[in-house]
Amino acid sequence: MINAIAIDDEPLALTVIQSLCDKSGSINLQKTFTQPSEALKYLRKFPVDLIFCDIQMPSMTGINLVKSLPQKTMVIFTTAFSEYAAVSYELNAIDYLLKPINQKRFTQSITKAQEYFDYINKKDQSTDRNIFIRADFSLVKIPLADILYIEGLADYLKIFIKDRKTIVARIPMKDMMEKLPSTDFIRVHRSFILPFSKIEAVRGTTIFIGDQEFPIGRTYTDEFFNRYSS
Repeated sequence: MINAIAIDDEPLALTVIQSLCDKSGSINLQKTFTQPSEALKYLRKFPVDLIFCDIQMPSMTGINLVKSLPQKTMVIFTTAFSEYAAVSYELNAIDYLLKPINQKRFTQSITKAQEYFDYINKKDQSTDRNIFIRADFSLVKIPLADILYIEGLADYLKIFIKDRKTIVARIPMKDMMEKLPSTDFIRVHRSFILPFSKIEAVRGTTIFIGDQEFPIGRTYTDEFFNRYSS
């Protein structure tokens, strides 16, 4: 069960969130607040796993409130304004719900929170077969087995996934490599990360995966062939 609170200056909005949480069965909404300052006082004594937070509030914006929270606290923004989506992305929000919130969209958001909650609370994440990437203003779960290859583009990268839309995320290649199990993935070029299991052939310094060809960069040649031939 995920312990949560909700913050919104509109009491009716809090009533809606309470009702949605009650129907979900996986969220224990401990308390609701119309004043952000009161919510912060509560959180200092009683930390929670998840916060539903409005953005435009008179005394303190939801953005400033979330900036003061511990990094591990999950946040789902609930707002009537779509223009804050980019800011929510920078604050690592789990999701961004536009009002009025319906049950289907709420359930999707809670599923993301539950999956991420289970992921970060596992004692041994090295055996997990999924990674979580922040893209499209929310948290995206990606099965490792479905990753075809990853292409780097400056501070962004594109994750090509089997039978799914390509994901574009703002994350450096170095940080992406830290998320991936080193036994399953290897960086072969400054612009490419490949899964070993998908490599079909290697000719000279060119790797073949399906109808795609990938160059092996000079910096990565020795490590690749040492691991590929072992």
